Amino acid sequence: MLLIVGRIGRPHGIRGEVTVEVRTDDPETRFAAGAVLRTDPAASGTGPTAPPPVTGHGELVRVPDRLTVEATRWHQGRLLVTFDGVYDRDVAEALRDTLLWVDSAEVPPPADPDEFNDHQLIGLAVVTPAGESLGEVARIDHAPASDLLVLRRPEGRTALIPFVKAIVPEVDLATGRVVVDAPPGLLDL
Repeated sequence: MLLIVGRIGRPHGIRGEVTVEVRTDDPETRFAAGAVLRTDPAASGTGPTAPPPVTGHGELVRVPDRLTVEATRWHQGRLLVTFDGVYDRDVAEALRDTLLWVDSAEVPPPADPDEFNDHQLIGLAVVTPAGESLGEVARIDHAPASDLLVLRRPEGRTALIPFVKAIVPEVDLATGRVVVDAPPGLLDL
C-alpha cells in the first residue's frame, strides 16, 4: 500500500528548492537526506495525459517516478526540500503539486505496542467484547481531541469511534480485529 507523505508546493528561491506540504507524523525520517520518495505526477496534472511542463528555456520537463532528498530545512514553519538533480527554479516549478509516497512495507511499526500506523488498522474487523460484529475500520480521522476510527457498519452507515483505551481496549493485528466497548448510543449517532 502506498502512503502519501507530502505534496510538493511552490519553488523557494532560484536553485530548485521547493516547499513541501507535510502529510506524515515523521517528517524528519521521511524527508531525511538520501530518502527516496515515489512520485505521483498524475495527481499533479503533469501525468501521461497532460502535456509535459516547459521550462523558461523551452526544455520539456518530465516528473521522475522517484525523487531523492538531498537536503531539507525548516523556514517559517514550512519544510523546504532540495531534491537530487533539481537545481533550477523552472524544473522545481514543474514538480508543483506532485504527491510524494512511500510504500507501507517500508514503514517500520511503532516501538510503542499501543501505537499503530493508520494503514495497519484500515480493513480490520470491529467486534464487541462478546465477539459480535460491528463492521470494519474504513479509515482513521485525526481530530484535535483524539483520533477517530471511522467504522463502516454492516448496513452501510458509518460511525465514529474515539480511538481511546476506554472505548477501544484491544487491537489485535495478528487476528485482524479491533474490540470496541462502545457506550450506549455511540453507534447510533
